[in-house]
Order: sequence, then structure tokens, then C-alpha cells
Amino acid sequence: MNLQAQMSKELRDKQIFDKARNFAYDYIDGIDEMQVFPTKQSLENLKVFDEALPEQSGSALAVLGQLHQYGGPATIAQTGGRYFGFVNGGAVPASLGVKWLADVWDQCGGLYLTSPINAKLESVCEKWLREIFGLPQETVAGFVSGTSMANLCGLAAARYQLLKNQGWDINEKGLNGAPSIRILAHEQVHASVKKTLAMLGFGRANIEWIPADEQGRIVVEALPSLDNTCLLLLQAGNVNTGAYDDFDSVCERANTAGAWVHVDGAFGLWAAAVQELKYLTKGFEKADSWAVDGHKTLNTPYDSGIILCKHQNALISALQASGEYLVFSEQRDPLLYTPELSKRSRAIELWATLKYLGKTGVDEMILGFHQRAKQLEEGLADVGFEILNEVVFNQVLVRLQNDKQTSKVIQYVQQSGECWVGPSSWNGQVVIRISVCSWVTTEEDIRKTISIFQQASNAVKLEQTIHD
Repeated sequence: MNLQAQMSKELRDKQIFDKARNFAYDYIDGIDEMQVFPTKQSLENLKVFDEALPEQSGSALAVLGQLHQYGGPATIAQTGGRYFGFVNGGAVPASLGVKWLADVWDQCGGLYLTSPINAKLESVCEKWLREIFGLPQETVAGFVSGTSMANLCGLAAARYQLLKNQGWDINEKGLNGAPSIRILAHEQVHASVKKTLAMLGFGRANIEWIPADEQGRIVVEALPSLDNTCLLLLQAGNVNTGAYDDFDSVCERANTAGAWVHVDGAFGLWAAAVQELKYLTKGFEKADSWAVDGHKTLNTPYDSGIILCKHQNALISALQASGEYLVFSEQRDPLLYTPELSKRSRAIELWATLKYLGKTGVDEMILGFHQRAKQLEEGLADVGFEILNEVVFNQVLVRLQNDKQTSKVIQYVQQSGECWVGPSSWNGQVVIRISVCSWVTTEEDIRKTISIFQQASNAVKLEQTIHD
């Protein structure tokens, strides 16, 4: 049997898909008993993949079996309820099911002609996102891999428009000899924004730094005079504290001056969709572009970033797409709104998540993250941890008495296998950054986490007493 016949048979008899389904069910059934981070043995077993590329084609079932046996135990249990490292959301079951189906469809989402269903669902999601966030009707959306890429798109659109304000066509003339753009950011701007600025040709030396307050919010009074050459970078949800900039005050000044405001809202922008939390984003609709993830707070599967921009021409011009072979339609052609030509049809899962949850479901799920974070805040304070931030959304920033003890607590918690948290730095101190962002996390998960922290604290203090 030749290779084509072999693969045709594997496709038709569906054994590979039945086996994949059964393995996936095994993983789902065992997630509550898994260690949140892989055991040393599971990591050691990954050496099985260090092999030469096979000379001949093999068995699809054997490939799948090897991945299940050795790959599954080496995964992070972030679809469980006690993974609090980074801001990695879970995955809403409806979106996972739709992803399985869409993976079989294997749609190229670049053009309407390569996937009418993806183009249609991008249009629907764009409309729903405008509505749920309360953004201007002229706002358009591009569906990319994550907020890092969404930031790139938003800042590229800003660069195009701010140079156009000065009579410079960057698509025609490039950057050599271009007029200056003033870039203003506060000290707590996210690392991905700095990376994006570098990719667009703006070094750190070109940033006018604005002070941030004790929560990591821009100090509005420190803003210099603005004009239509300015790019102002704000954030919805500080990566450590979860704090929100004063969008209302800053955007008013920026709008009057003709400056461009871009909001990095990777996880925090979703507060705008929650009745009880939307006060945090007051005035953010006055900005020009916004970057946000679906795979963080909304709990879509990974690879779901969104750029929102109320200047369609600037976004399309910055991400210009041309080619003799490209066939554009009278419908939405998604590649006009992203850097990619060929791209996965990621809007399908986003649509499924929004349709399944609806407005009330989005509100309930995301408010739940805040409620669990407040539960953590209260519980950790009760067992002796210092809370360093105002817990306004889903981030809790804590430490023990000093850097050494705090680092040991992190190590203890990580090695427990019961939950996982990561270290960060805040005001020159080692801190523990806890992100609550999975629909799976329950009140009981939080109680268990507090108990683990208390055990860690007791162990660290006992060790210190013995040492002294």
C-alpha cells in the first residue's frame, strides 16, 4: 500500500480519531488528580522524543500513542482549577468542542474565498465585541495569535497615521528620513509592548517615560503637552497588580491634541464586559486602538488575540496586503486586518465561546475570577502574608517577610504539585504573583490554595527558627 492509500484508509476508518478522543477523555477525567506541574519523572521521560527522524513512514496510531503516553504527563494542568501562574485561562468546553470540529475543517482564514464561514464569523465577532465592550461603531477587529501580535497591529496603525499627520507615507517612503513620532509610556508598560516598539523600529531611547504610582497606574499630572505626533501607551490590567490607568482623563487630553492612544488590555480589558467591574475601564472607548486576548480571561483555546481599532483605513494601510494571486471579494477578507496572509480560522472558537456564554455568562464567569481573587486576598492576609496590591480584578500580589522567605514559599508551593504560582519583582522586591483566570477554579480550590500557602509559610518560618 502506497503512502497516499495508507493515509486515505486512516482517514476513512477513523481509528485515529476514535483513539484521540479516548485519550482526550482520559486526560479530562484525570485532570483533578494530576500534579499541576509535571513530576521529575515525567520530565525525564521526554527524552523518548530525542530520536532520529524515521526513514520510513509509520503508524498513525503509534504516533498518537507515544504522544499520549509521554506527552500528556508532561503537560501543565492549566485546565484544572489551581494553576495561577502567568495569566493562562482555562478553556470553555463549548469552545474546545468547536475547535475539534474546526480542526477537521482545517480552514485557511486569510480570504473570504478560502473560508466563507471564518470570514462570516469574524464579522459577527467584530460586532459582538463592539457591543460587549461598548466601543464606537466604526471599530474594526483583526483576529491574531495573541496580544503581542495585537499590540504590533495597533502600534503599526498608529505609526502609519501619526506619520500621515506629518505628510509622510511610510508605505511609500519607509522609515529612512521619516519625521519623529513621540512615544509616551509609563514605567509599568508591559514587556510585550517594549518588544513591539523595537520590532517597529522604535528603540527604548525614543520613549518618553511617565511616572507610575504605587499600583502601577500612569500619573496623569506628569503628562507633558501632547500633539498629533504623539503615541500614548496605556494599559487595562497591570501585569502584577491588575491596576487600570485613568483612561477618561488621559484620553480627553489626547483626543483634544490629536494624539493616538493605544490600550494594552491583554486580560484586563474584559472588565468592561462586567457590570460590577466596568468602572475600571471608564473612558477607555475614547482611545484609538485596543489589544486583548480571548485565551486569557474569556477562556477560549489558545491562539486567540484581537486587535480592535476605530481607524479602519489606518489599520488596513499599516497591514497592507497585495499580490497578483490574491483574489479579494465584496465580503470581509480577514487578511486585511492582520499581518498574516495564511492564518488559522481562530474566530470560529471565539464565536463559539461568546455564543455559548452570552452577555450574562461572560459577566458571571469573569466576575467569578474577581470574587475568587478577593477570597485569596482575605485568606492569605489571615495566614500572615502581606498583600501588596489593591485587588481590583483578578491579580493578587503577595510576599512573606523578606525576599528569601518569599522565594522559599514559591519553591514550596511549586513543589507541592497541588497548585502553581510564579515569582515576580515589585518595587525591587521578590513577590508572588497570583492570577485567577480559569472558569474551573472554585471556592474549594481557593481554600486548598490558602492551606498550601499556610503550610509553606509555617515550613519556611520553622526552617528560619532552626537556622537562627
